[in-house]
Amino acid sequence: MNTKLLFGILFSLFTFFLDAQELSTLQGKVISDSFEPLANVEIRLLNTSFQTRTGFDGNFSLQEIPYGSYVMSIRKSGFSETIREITVDSAIIELEVVLGSEGERLGEVVVTAQKREEMIQEIPLSITSLSSDNIKQSQIQNTNDLTAIAPNLYASDPGDRRTITSIRGVVSTSYDPAVATYIDGVNQYNLDTYITQFFDIERIEVLRGPQGTLYGRNAMGGVINIITKKPEDETTVFGEATVGNYNQQRYMAGFRTPLGEKFYFGAAGLYEERDGFYTNEFTGSSYDDQYNFSGNYYLKYLFSATWDATVNVKHFNAENKGAFPLNMGIEAAFEDPYTLNQNEISTMKDNTFNTSLVIDHKGKNLNFSSQTAYQQNYRYYQTPIDADFSPLDALSIINDYGKDWNTVKVATQEFRFSSSNSPGSGLEWTAGTYMFYQESPVKQATHFGEDAALIGSEQTNFSLINTTESTGKGIAFFGQLNYQVTDDLGVIAGIRYDNEYKKQSVLGEYQLDSDTEPQFEYQPDSTATANFNAFSPKIGLTYDLSEENLIFLTYSRGFRAGGLTPLSSDPSQPPLFEYQPEFSNNYELGTKNSFLENKLLVNATLFYTEVTDVQVPTLILPDAVIVTRNTGSLTSKGFEVELRALLTRGLEFSYNLGFTDASYESLLIAQDGNEVNLQENKQIYTPEVTSMFALQYNSNLGFGSNWNFSARAEWKYLGEQYFDLANNLRQEPYNLYNGNLGLSYKNVELMIWGRNIFDTRYISYGYNFGAVHLGNPATMGVTIFLEM
Repeated sequence: MNTKLLFGILFSLFTFFLDAQELSTLQGKVISDSFEPLANVEIRLLNTSFQTRTGFDGNFSLQEIPYGSYVMSIRKSGFSETIREITVDSAIIELEVVLGSEGERLGEVVVTAQKREEMIQEIPLSITSLSSDNIKQSQIQNTNDLTAIAPNLYASDPGDRRTITSIRGVVSTSYDPAVATYIDGVNQYNLDTYITQFFDIERIEVLRGPQGTLYGRNAMGGVINIITKKPEDETTVFGEATVGNYNQQRYMAGFRTPLGEKFYFGAAGLYEERDGFYTNEFTGSSYDDQYNFSGNYYLKYLFSATWDATVNVKHFNAENKGAFPLNMGIEAAFEDPYTLNQNEISTMKDNTFNTSLVIDHKGKNLNFSSQTAYQQNYRYYQTPIDADFSPLDALSIINDYGKDWNTVKVATQEFRFSSSNSPGSGLEWTAGTYMFYQESPVKQATHFGEDAALIGSEQTNFSLINTTESTGKGIAFFGQLNYQVTDDLGVIAGIRYDNEYKKQSVLGEYQLDSDTEPQFEYQPDSTATANFNAFSPKIGLTYDLSEENLIFLTYSRGFRAGGLTPLSSDPSQPPLFEYQPEFSNNYELGTKNSFLENKLLVNATLFYTEVTDVQVPTLILPDAVIVTRNTGSLTSKGFEVELRALLTRGLEFSYNLGFTDASYESLLIAQDGNEVNLQENKQIYTPEVTSMFALQYNSNLGFGSNWNFSARAEWKYLGEQYFDLANNLRQEPYNLYNGNLGLSYKNVELMIWGRNIFDTRYISYGYNFGAVHLGNPATMGVTIFLEM
């Protein structure tokens, strides 16, 4: 499309929506339940640019508000957040708001799951939201800690800091995930480019079920939305220090501050280290020692009351001295836990850089957002890493060929339009386009050492060097609307179209250790391309039994991108084989309910999912390359229940329960030279049951209003699950217990905590060739939090 024409259309749209309207002043007072005026209370009209804070007398005022219906958020630390729907229909609107103290009622929760601010209990989605307090109370420090926090969610580290995530039996089994992760609205493109550590977090949202319409590729199982804290009108300094067993150390510090009237700046840094949980008998020292430093920096500029821009920069720099701490077989792992015997010790370097520019406009009738993002990951082993998992000098992997190789780069762009203040108007809508470009040059050698003959190699002291250069690009168009047909009945309709193009080149070379250059090519330089298209519709109905009770029925389609297989050392697995996208059809019936003046929340969902063209991964050794084929169909069905209750003042009970029955209708794989149908086998990385029971207690100690005590107890139960498609690697059901005790004075809090307190032994991840990675042992420590 001609650039001038495009800008002309956009300008016409804005001109149309910025026509003159009747304007009002919204003013009022916020008081406590003891009728005392409350200062510094944050007042926001959701999905608009209108926000302010109360003065010392508790009064506030918002000027030039167009007539219409709005949702107002009233929030202050130490009090339960309150949400009000208001109608602005006269020149001056007067309000009085009473905020109750925390611990007297369950707070209202606002989420952005549908890419607009909404109350969680009023949207027809199966979603769990964790506030910053929830994250601190549960000691959630990285993505792997999210297991069972939401029903039917399982997350695990395979041993190299990546996270493999499963929701409802839809599993990330390759570098293209099946559960999409977004950080501050930026899609973490694949397992290499996203940052797993959590700090300075405002909220985490877990969306269960396909989210293809609004989120697109690789959101088949769901979406994990991570939202960091944003700059405010006042200066805040915060920090955290943790020490624990295994020499755990975690230090976080940062600040947020206004810079004049138009600029806001924030910065936060996190440093972590710990000794490895494993002991290497070959060296007699710990294995898997970890060190990392992360940063999150942002600068916000207000062009006007309705336009702003935010630049955000994130980085993650890690060293892992002994990646992939694995045992060969479940019996060996349990008989001699956290012990291995490897001769080649390497340090894995993992450097990730993410940056984005977001331009937002919140207008009278139209909101607009542009997000431009860039992600890069450079990941390599400083010296060859052991690939035979033994003291033999047999197999190792080499990939340190300089920054031109093994550096993934991704650029994305999203333009999004949406309705603004639509409560009461009956219509909410979102539409836009998303584009990406990706480069992934990979160069890796499999080295056969002096002892290679002991594992069946006819030669020794040589390398097979595989080079793969991949590029991909794509564009998507999406739109979704929610229309209230009557006061009680609503309709959901949405669709997304994705088009992707991939190009991949491979080269295989043979090199003796005595030579500096490869001797010959065993795989000539070859190139292939592939093109994929996908439609992701969503339709649904909602019905309000009352203001506190909602029923919804939805159908949604999800897809995971197709691709081309890489080059491996196995001649039976030819490279550049095109595999197709994986698709799912998901049917969901749910209900959301609030009782006893928001002191009891009960949400429940039934789901049924059919997955076709299942992308079945095969791990090719010794080079650890994943080859993917479309060889199966899967059915997953189950239910989810979420309960939250305020039992008494300060004592909150929560319980999440998920049940998933995910099994293959057909599954054709190669086994012992034959093709075998593993029909009715269970899906991998999918516990049959996830359950989490938690009690959280907070109380003022009575020494004035400055001393507070808190306590939390968590019980997680994970049902039976499998780690290989043949269902030979099985983990029996197990229990995990976590807890903490906290004491705070003013802005300082001391917490004593423990995770897996009773030191349960369990397999958290397994590979199809039999190697397994144990879940973390009992860890405990002390943390000090500070904010002022």
